[in-house]
Amino acid sequence: MRPKVEEEFNRLQREGIIQSTEFSEWATPIVPILKPDGTVRICGDYKTTVNASTPPEHYPLPKIEDVYAQIGKSKYFSKLDLAHAYEQLELTEEAKPVTTISTHRGLFMFNRLPFGIHSAPSIFQRTIENVIAGIPKTFVYLGDILITGCTMEEHLKSLKLVLDRLKECGLRIKKEKCDFLVDHVDYLGFRISAEGLAPLAEKIRPILEAPQPRNKHELRSFLGMVNHYARFIPQAATLFHPLNYLLRQGVSWIWNHEQENAFQQAKRALTNPPVLTHFDSTQPIVLACDASPYGVGAVLSQKDKSGILKPVAYASKSLSPAERNYAQIDKEALAILFGVTRFQHYLFGQTFDIFTDHKPLLGILGENKPIPQMTSPRMQRWALKLACYRYHLRYAPGQGNLTADALSRLPLRDVPLHTPKPAELVNLMTRIDDLPITAAEIRLETRKDPELSRVLRFTSYGWPENVGSALSGFYERSSELSVEDGCLLWGARVIIPRRYRPDILRELHSGHPGNTRMKALARHYVWWPGIDHDVERIVQRCEACQQSRALPAAAPISPWQWPSRPWSRVHVDYCGPVEGYMILVIVDAYSKWIEAVPTRTASSASTMSILRSIFARMVYRIRLFLITARLLPVRNFNSS
Repeated sequence: MRPKVEEEFNRLQREGIIQSTEFSEWATPIVPILKPDGTVRICGDYKTTVNASTPPEHYPLPKIEDVYAQIGKSKYFSKLDLAHAYEQLELTEEAKPVTTISTHRGLFMFNRLPFGIHSAPSIFQRTIENVIAGIPKTFVYLGDILITGCTMEEHLKSLKLVLDRLKECGLRIKKEKCDFLVDHVDYLGFRISAEGLAPLAEKIRPILEAPQPRNKHELRSFLGMVNHYARFIPQAATLFHPLNYLLRQGVSWIWNHEQENAFQQAKRALTNPPVLTHFDSTQPIVLACDASPYGVGAVLSQKDKSGILKPVAYASKSLSPAERNYAQIDKEALAILFGVTRFQHYLFGQTFDIFTDHKPLLGILGENKPIPQMTSPRMQRWALKLACYRYHLRYAPGQGNLTADALSRLPLRDVPLHTPKPAELVNLMTRIDDLPITAAEIRLETRKDPELSRVLRFTSYGWPENVGSALSGFYERSSELSVEDGCLLWGARVIIPRRYRPDILRELHSGHPGNTRMKALARHYVWWPGIDHDVERIVQRCEACQQSRALPAAAPISPWQWPSRPWSRVHVDYCGPVEGYMILVIVDAYSKWIEAVPTRTASSASTMSILRSIFARMVYRIRLFLITARLLPVRNFNSS
């Protein structure tokens, strides 16, 4: 790992991306990230420095759905990849010191936009969009630029415009990762061609090779991966419902043949996924919707020139416990609302047909029907939402609406995509090799440790219901434990075997941090039950730490003596500015009476003038205590 970091440092210095600095008010630790091609990206851990001190810049990234919806009849494709994307944007002189990183070579500040700044994606997206603004059939998503065209002439014209703009702005592309004038291109996880949209085989492979889930957490992860490709599932078997049932609150984890059949059916649905046609606003649009007792589904299709319906996208979702109690007519209406809302980026402003197998809805949600006064408030609200669209509601019996019917009976959960093995964990295990204790030693000792060997086995093959008090700390975190390269992890923290815990504590305490700092440092890298107590004990036993803490006791706070009469002591300070004025505030310590006088300037002369005018009204001898005494030289006062 270290040679790769050194090589990347040399490149950054050679290309002028970073420069050395002797002093900076900012100093961010570095985080080397291992990239898929084996090289290293050096990032700053800005979350505790710049990101915590500066407001984020908000600029929306394009929705992937919107990009695919605009491809239309394109037949020719080119994809450009900007080399070292962020590093091509120069920083202002004022911004450079803020990006300073602390390395083993000293302090360096970035001359160009670094990775890790929370506003970097927004800044980069806005900049590149401005560069290619106005070029037709061109899309940008951070460092990836897609150029399409219906004809070769149209495509070449757009491609030349993009390349000219990039050259004019001094932006470079990485030729090895670019595609020019091809009939298909891989973009944002999908394959785009003239025929339509298809998932990449390497993206589907983890789903097809996924092992049987051992708990609810793993099942949610699997369903999340399937849901990412839900638009490609034309049908789904009714046996898929048992998987969703296992995730309900209060349902025990029992995996039987019904769940296994549903699990395998979910895989088969993506074994040969269909190619989804590109949306064409000039062709007729059809939306088929249906509802079942536990889900709703919708299919967006278009008729080609021969009149054959071709799917554009599929969608489905499970009903919530409250929605399952709806009457069937409400569920069918909800399916329509779900379909229109999910595909609104295709449908808004277009005229389209909606097919339903529930005929009573034609009299309630029909495009030329007034909203009946006797319908439920819920149905009236839905009818008002649908009134924003231009549609024709059609009736299709269940046999003519099979795809939407199947989707409604096999809804996919709305769970975010889960990455089983994030690169951060792989990088973390690689960095352990640079420590006094290597990953190989931790892996070997984990198998020998009486407790961790059992935890390793349970994490890999499933936890029993009773594990005993010795493993209770691990059992409470069982859903967050994982195994990486034979080492146990809790989140991104390595679980250290008992033999190496004293060595780790000594390493963490090498700079003699206190309890709080040492615990914070440990929470970045390692964990074991009782680690906080062990940290406190080693700090308490450290002679150097105890000597540095032997400081004089703080002096006790002495309160003001209570004045015996009004205006015997006053306190003076300025506040403001308020609408261009500074306010001189005088408070009597005895009566708490306040005098507040606005003044344009807070100078000594103006302050003395105000005080004289106020004190002239008083008959008492006054002791004056100034908070902003630097404005009033002592020679201006007479103690009498």
